[in-house]
Amino acid sequence: MSATFASLRYRNYRLWFGGALVANTGTWMQRVAQDWLVLTQLSDNSGLALGIVTGLQFAPTLALSPWAGVLADRLDRRRLLMVTQGSMGLLAAGLGALVLGGHAQLWHVYVFALVLGVVAAFDSPARQTFVAEMVPPERLSNAVGLNSASFNAARMIGPGVAGLLIAWIGTGWVFMVNAISFGATILALLAMRRAELRPMPTMARARGQIREGIAYVRGRSDIVVILVVMSVVSAFGLNFQMTSALMARTVFDKGAGEYGLLGSVMAIGSLSGALLAARREQPRVRLVIGSAFAFGVAAGVMALMPTYTTFALACIPVGLASLTMMTAANAAVQISTDPAVRGRVMSLYMMVLLGATPIGSPVIGWIGETFGARWSIGVGAIASILVATGAAIWAVRAWHVTVRYRLTARPHLVVTHPAGAREQDPSRRATPAALDAAAAAGVDAAAAA
Repeated sequence: MSATFASLRYRNYRLWFGGALVANTGTWMQRVAQDWLVLTQLSDNSGLALGIVTGLQFAPTLALSPWAGVLADRLDRRRLLMVTQGSMGLLAAGLGALVLGGHAQLWHVYVFALVLGVVAAFDSPARQTFVAEMVPPERLSNAVGLNSASFNAARMIGPGVAGLLIAWIGTGWVFMVNAISFGATILALLAMRRAELRPMPTMARARGQIREGIAYVRGRSDIVVILVVMSVVSAFGLNFQMTSALMARTVFDKGAGEYGLLGSVMAIGSLSGALLAARREQPRVRLVIGSAFAFGVAAGVMALMPTYTTFALACIPVGLASLTMMTAANAAVQISTDPAVRGRVMSLYMMVLLGATPIGSPVIGWIGETFGARWSIGVGAIASILVATGAAIWAVRAWHVTVRYRLTARPHLVVTHPAGAREQDPSRRATPAALDAAAAAGVDAAAAA
């Protein structure tokens, strides 16, 4: 089997991959339907209303992730996922029933988005860490990459199908399809062979467990750098559904089908990035920083595209850069974290990745409504470039790294730490992936690959 798909040789992971592909397709369909419902039926093309819905959906992650991480470290993750996946299916069915009955109002969408966010806050750390129970440690990076591939394969299918279904039978039935799709994940979890799972350590109930997770992260400067970069990019740059809806509706005067197609086109780049990530055995911090910078540049170019066709084509490199960044960040944190605290650390990562959205989405929505849809993308591009540049400069200076070249039969980059540098930063002992972080400024792209 190809190294890209190595994790699929494990039966439990194959079941998970297939179930997740179906459920993720339904989730992307609902995202498109929800945004289109708010934008065209429940408001007058209001970017602010769209931003509020997005913010409410992700706000609980910001507030609840520390406790969700504790539960992920304490409970049976498989059973916890059955509960969260089933709950999200019921919520999708409830909103669909309101829409089909003609009773949906904007405040209903607000409430459902908030409750869905609460459930998702507990689902995310359990889902992220459960991957490590299905594959051996040496395949974890590959499994994380394939998870992203599944998510983005669904992203290629879901938005386009949602656009067609919205035009054909309306948004309500799209919510119902999503509700049914969660059954695939639950069936996959039930069909797994428990004897083949690799349970991670669970912890007993005790005081100070959230503080323990925070203290662990504070002692790991490589993880802190990743969290800072991801928080800024997530808040101001990763608002594709909202900004694409604004561009399609207000700039290019397109309908639901063309809007859904934008998400599918962007997923071409995202899927490519995920498959490339699945081949990397040891993602590095510098890859996170470099891809964040590349994302900012690509998003800036996309914001300037004059036609719908060129805008759609510009979505491909944006998808590639963003997915490379997110997958590298996820894998770098998981692989280098002590399994005993992995749930809590991943909950903090998800809090930053998803929890920053409620801060940025209303702001980006207001910018799009006030200054135009192009600026809603441009602001995120500028913020991403600035944070990536700042992180690269800080990493080189704070980790006291010098860079020199040594010519051998094949030229390559050599990174040398001054005496005592590792002792000054305990994270350098904790993770080999972080040892190359100081090269994040991109002095040798070939070595980074």
